[in-house]
Amino acid sequence: MSIRTRLSVNLNKIALIRNSRDTTIPSVIEAAIICIGNGADGITVHPRPDMRHIRPDDVMELSFLLAKPAYRHIEFNIEGNPFAGPEANGFPGFMTLVEATAPRQCTLVPDDPNQLTSDHGWDLRAESNRLKPIVEQLHSQDIRVSLFMDPIPEQLKLAAHLGVDRIEFYTGPYADQFDTAGAASVLKTFTEAGHYASELGLGINAGHDLNQSNLADFCTGVEHVAEVSIGHALIADALNAGLATTVRAYRQILEDVAATHS
Repeated sequence: MSIRTRLSVNLNKIALIRNSRDTTIPSVIEAAIICIGNGADGITVHPRPDMRHIRPDDVMELSFLLAKPAYRHIEFNIEGNPFAGPEANGFPGFMTLVEATAPRQCTLVPDDPNQLTSDHGWDLRAESNRLKPIVEQLHSQDIRVSLFMDPIPEQLKLAAHLGVDRIEFYTGPYADQFDTAGAASVLKTFTEAGHYASELGLGINAGHDLNQSNLADFCTGVEHVAEVSIGHALIADALNAGLATTVRAYRQILEDVAATHS
């Protein structure tokens, strides 16, 4: 029987809505509980130095929640730029926050503070030496390490050489081309890169602009996707259908894909 791809819900957009007012609603913690109660396998957050959405307090509170016996089966995934240091606004630095909360997985992303959102993977030809001690530090805390990557074989080989556990494919280009004449070609690039990553012993995650329309095709075309991290589209869907219904819908897509692989 095929193993179902796990669903990790990114809660950044919940925090973004909350931060638009001086208030505590909507609650990131309550959103996490609803997601978990309706089939989410994990919770993802991406704290940024400008604290535009998820804040350090959110990360700490989620860590406390997911350490409770009832939630220990839920993966906590913190993603972000490991070189983001402390800021005067109270941001403690990305690695300081990760060290304090010890998530099950840390996804390292090469985003610039001025980027609206993550839009490319690591260039390990330039960054491997800087990342090596970061990877070693995370492994010393028994934290799984994933790198945000483009589907480029040379880069995947360098990721394996660096000793990370997984890569997360940046799926923006796939989502951009979905339902266009170029869709099959782009998906083939990811399919071939996924095969190569598996041959290298890398686990495969995926994320960015995946939604209810394109998720099944990606997870069918790219075998052995361990986990998808979905935030923007899922929260947008939830505005219409409700958060509980939407999480169940995304999980059902992944269960249907697993059934076709069995």
